[in-house]
Amino acid sequence: MSKRRAAVIGSGFGGLAAACRLQACGVKTTLFEARDLPGGRAYVYRDQGFTFDAGPTVITAPECIEEIFTAASRSTSDYIELIPVKPFYRLIWPDNVTFDYVGDQDELENQIKQISPQDLEGYRQFHAYTKKVYAKGYEELGAVPFLRLWDMLRVAPHLAYLRADQSVYQCVSKFIRDEHLRQAFSFHPLLVGGNPYETSSIYTLIHHLERQWGVFFPRGGTGALVRGLIQLFTDLGGELRLSCPVEKVELSGPMQVGKVKHLVRTKSNGIESFDFVVSNADLGHTYATLYRNVPQAMPMVRRLQRMKWSMSLFVIYFGTNIRYPNLVHHTILFGPRYKGLLDDIFHGHHVPEDFSLYLHAPTVTDPTLAPPGCEAFYVLSPVPHLGQADVDWTSFGPVYAERILSRLENYLPNLRKHIVTQRLFTPIDFRNELVATHGSAFSVAPLLLQSAYFRPHNRDPRIPGLYLVGAGTHPGAGIPGTINSAKATVSIIQKDFQL
Repeated sequence: MSKRRAAVIGSGFGGLAAACRLQACGVKTTLFEARDLPGGRAYVYRDQGFTFDAGPTVITAPECIEEIFTAASRSTSDYIELIPVKPFYRLIWPDNVTFDYVGDQDELENQIKQISPQDLEGYRQFHAYTKKVYAKGYEELGAVPFLRLWDMLRVAPHLAYLRADQSVYQCVSKFIRDEHLRQAFSFHPLLVGGNPYETSSIYTLIHHLERQWGVFFPRGGTGALVRGLIQLFTDLGGELRLSCPVEKVELSGPMQVGKVKHLVRTKSNGIESFDFVVSNADLGHTYATLYRNVPQAMPMVRRLQRMKWSMSLFVIYFGTNIRYPNLVHHTILFGPRYKGLLDDIFHGHHVPEDFSLYLHAPTVTDPTLAPPGCEAFYVLSPVPHLGQADVDWTSFGPVYAERILSRLENYLPNLRKHIVTQRLFTPIDFRNELVATHGSAFSVAPLLLQSAYFRPHNRDPRIPGLYLVGAGTHPGAGIPGTINSAKATVSIIQKDFQL
């Protein structure tokens, strides 16, 4: 066991993965969580026998999860069970065109032929392109930290060859002409907070990542994956402190890695000294609040004020006293507009009248998440963040929820008559409960000039002993992104402290 002590602030997937990896390295690690349950955005609500996962529900790239357990010489299957989800998604447009996004190549191509036969060959070329992007962007660079400009310059020729300057939608449109299919193969950036018309085409790798590994859901919900990682962490000797928000962190001693001490203050435990801190907290909160008394934090505070942030979300969690036939686990209901709606969400100053929706029905895969004969859901609508649109969500939220539920009744007949429990989560809640800057749901936006070296680094360049994990650092949001951020960050810590 190393004599080093680490504080991990925040128990989202980045913080959990980092805490497990550090404890497996022999570092005495304390995991601080402000809320009463671990998981960060992957919080769990329970009501009247229903279990609602509040956060990410699309589990891809299970190998990055397995790596955490392998690093600790443990078996993943002893802690969690991942169930394949088929189809990955069902996509439905207002003109009743339906597309089941599946992993089987023949089945996928047959659906493409039904919608637009002339696009089949273009799709095959697109799929071949995403395989190349996946090999470079995910397998080679996904967990590699970009700490120096040279790290970016070294891969620049490859990114130029892959046309990383193009947006996802531009890239898809080079290969595919039908608008339904263009939307079907370009919506993925929204899963990590990006606008398909602005996010780099590097993010088309998600298409191949899903085809390579599949889409999964943990038995017991995403909360069960959190519990499995917490169990691993505590089995390894880690200490979890719930309802223990960190008030601030100050520095003591020479400003050098390994010599400076991070003095972590909490209301319940006072001041404790750690050799380094890994922050999974919101970037703005980390620098402007936690390190507010550290002068070296101010350049990042100013930089974050200039950065562009991802959209927010409006979420309704609800349970019904009946089950609905012909449901799938993940359904995307496109609105009447695509680009216009995205422009309003990412650049507008009001909540659009129309919306596109993501409907999550976990009881399709795991019926135990609701009472017998019942169904558990959440539905989310992307909306502008609070720094962009001045909305009184306290009064507007119930009105907006009613509009969404009314729209859902086209898909789930008589829905409102059968709802027995309901909870809203608005951009205000992202700001207040998750301390998210502007109520953003995915931290800084995944733009080309806010990615890799241009994203806040996994190791802070000015504050020795401060490291970052989670959606705001490299490689970005989503479960594979946040978990791989921990892999990248811990690899730096191992070198810095010779672990």
